[in-house]
Amino acid sequence: MDDELFSEIDTEQPLTERYLGLSWTKFLFLVLLVMAVGIYIGILLFGDNSLEVLLKLESYEDQLKDEVVRLKQENSILQKEFFELKELDADN
Repeated sequence: MDDELFSEIDTEQPLTERYLGLSWTKFLFLVLLVMAVGIYIGILLFGDNSLEVLLKLESYEDQLKDEVVRLKQENSILQKEFFELKELDADN
């Protein structure tokens, strides 16, 4: 049975066609396509406009929002103190 399978393989065919069923041009095109997609995904994940940069910016945005809340609270305390001092000054 194994002899039948091996006898069907044409030894005249190129290696890529014999083992992968692809001609050289299709094989090279496929390799280039895989490399291009890999580079594109690498740029998306680690480039200047990448997912990594987006996550860092979202984290920075959260920090700024927390600081805004803190500064608003501090401002309201200082305004209260200011108006209390202004009221005391008006009494004199």
